[in-house]
Parts: sequence; structure tokens; C-alpha cells
Amino acid sequence: MKKLVFSLALLSLVFTSCTSSDDDVVTTPPTATGDITGEITASKTYIKGTYALSGTVRVKTGVTLTFEAGSVITADASNGPDALLVENGGKLNIAGTAAEPVVFTEKSKTAGSWGGIIMFGDAPIVSGKTADGTPITSATSEDGTNIVYGGTNAAHNGGSLKYVRVEYAGKKILDGNSEMNGFSFYSVGSGTVLENLVAYKGADDGFEFYGGTVSAKNLISYGNTDDSFDWQDGWQGQANTNWYAYQTGAGNFGMEIEAKSVNNAFFPKVSNITLRRAAGTVTEGGSSAAEYDAIQFKKEGNGEYSNIVISGFTTTNATLIRIQDAATNTNQVLTGKIKLLNVKIADSTPLSGAGASSFSVAFPTGNFTTSTTATGAALTPGAWAIVDGVNLLSNL
Repeated sequence: MKKLVFSLALLSLVFTSCTSSDDDVVTTPPTATGDITGEITASKTYIKGTYALSGTVRVKTGVTLTFEAGSVITADASNGPDALLVENGGKLNIAGTAAEPVVFTEKSKTAGSWGGIIMFGDAPIVSGKTADGTPITSATSEDGTNIVYGGTNAAHNGGSLKYVRVEYAGKKILDGNSEMNGFSFYSVGSGTVLENLVAYKGADDGFEFYGGTVSAKNLISYGNTDDSFDWQDGWQGQANTNWYAYQTGAGNFGMEIEAKSVNNAFFPKVSNITLRRAAGTVTEGGSSAAEYDAIQFKKEGNGEYSNIVISGFTTTNATLIRIQDAATNTNQVLTGKIKLLNVKIADSTPLSGAGASSFSVAFPTGNFTTSTTATGAALTPGAWAIVDGVNLLSNL
């Protein structure tokens, strides 16, 4: 009888609290704590909470790892190399929101302290060519894990990443040369969702695509010391939009575009791009005069890029667009496989230039157009774009 009376009293309390107004009810999700380490061999959901990431956490084939909105996952460089790695066949579902992003950070808040998020798939790549010109369709990852990637599954699905921020990644591991980025996507396919992602103050690239067919929307690359956006291996995402880079302190290229010296027609497309470089920003090596560019094409990289706003690439050796080698000029520029449309230059950034070899860069008519009305990236404000009180969109 006592149990029945208690249950009725509890129900009465619940219904009483809800009858005044549903708008007055504030539901706070449970907050958890714990460690994340080792191999994830069974599907698991981490509810909203604060977690410690230790070592290279691997999401195995056939397994889905999920994080709820508002979670904070912290690595610690003092414990050795940390990273979150999704193997081909595994899935990572991160369900952040603009108000409650999922944040991956590092305890010391030092650039290059951990390996960021790394995802592998089996979408197509081209990593080079043999002596007789045959394309090479597999490669070994450059992150120190030596995982072979490349395949034929263009629709590979590695999960869904929405409103995710990765801070202080880009660790150099093992031999000191193998590198990780904020986000590294190896052979990731078009079935994967990448939306509203932030790479913040890493020691390598903010985002790097190693082949594959995945597209990404609403990206912020802020304060990363190498390139803001980088790809190779014939990446061919077609539905990319709203990319914003802000280089501050140190940084190389806004976008570095290459295709492993394979003459190709992969032709990735990105619309609505803003690339800005703060005054006084030097290159990764510390020089203010070394070569750096807003957008650099090399090794047969190509693609179509539209509605672009660029500023800050103004000092010695900088340029808006650089074609780094003669083969890229001959096979990609002159054949119309590089298009830069509706480009607004917000300052005195030089228009274009060639690399170390002497050749003349001349885009076919209509393939390089400037504008005073381009708007660049358009991004929704919110907590997802605020770090330690700094609004990352303030310079957009």
C-alpha cells in the first residue's frame, strides 16, 4: 500500500507540473561523464555529457558510435597521441545543434595536441599513375596509422556529422612527419553527411579530403597553421557550399587543390566561399614573405568554384589564384577544367600567378570572372561558432 500511495503522489506531482503551461517546462537531458578509449566493437550512444578521450579510439566495421548534442570530449596530450578514427564500414553519428554543438577539444588548448576526427571509407580515389599511365586507385594513409584506402563504393556512408567542432588538432605523430588534421576524410562517400563543422586552431589543415565523393556544407576553418581546406587523390564532391576560412597567426593556403598529377575530369564543385587572412599572419614556417595564396592549384587539381570573397592575401609572393605547375596549366586551365566564377577581391590581393616555372596563365573566356557583388559564405550564428567567448563569424 505504501508503494501505491508513493506512486500516485509522484504521478500527481508530474501532472501538476505540466498543467500550468507546456512552455514553462524546461527539460534538461541527463549529463554523464566517463572515459572513451580503445576499440568500439559494439554500437554505442554517449548521452549529453563530458568525456575524456584517451589514445586512438577506433570505431570498428559494422559499428555505429553516436554522440548527443551538447557533449564535450576532451583529449590530453600528456597521455600520448589521441584521435577518433572511424574505420571503413563503421559509422559516426554526431547530432549537435547550433545552440548545443558537440565539441572535441584538448586539455592544454595547444595547437597540434591531438589527431582530430579521421574517417575512412571505400569510395573511389586516384592516388597517382604507373609508368604506363594506369591510374592507381588505392593509397596508404598519411596519418601514421598506415591504413590502405580507396575502393569503388561512391555512395559509401560513414554516418552523419552535424554541428561538430574540433579544436587544437593537427598532431604530428610517430616519426614527426606523419600528420593529422582537424578533420581527415579518406575515401569517404556521398552517403555521408557533413554539415556545420568547425576546425579551430589546429597545427595542420583544417579539413582535408583524400579522394572520395563526399560533400560538405557550412564549414569554418579558423586559425589552422597549414591550409584551411586541402584535398588530393581525385576528391570529387559535388554539393559543397558555404566554406569560410579565417587565417590568423600562421597559415599557408586558403585552399590547396591537387590530384596527384593525374590528368582527370573529377571536377569538384564548391559554391559560396569566403577566404580571409588577418594582418600580420605569417606562413607555417614563420615567414611573412614565403609563398602563400588564397587558392593554389597543383598536380592537375581542378574544379568549379563560385561566389567567392577573398581578402588579406596582399604581401610579397601572395596571390589570389596560383597555378603551380605547367601541367596543371596545360591540362586543367587551358582545357576549361578550372573555373572561378563571381570572385570579389576585397583589397589589393593580386589576381593570379604562376609557380616556380615560367609560363603564362590565361583562363579561357568566362572561366575566371570577377565581381563587386559576390557575397561568399553564409553561415548561421550560434554557440557552434563561438570559442572561449570569441565569435568566429565576426570577420565573415
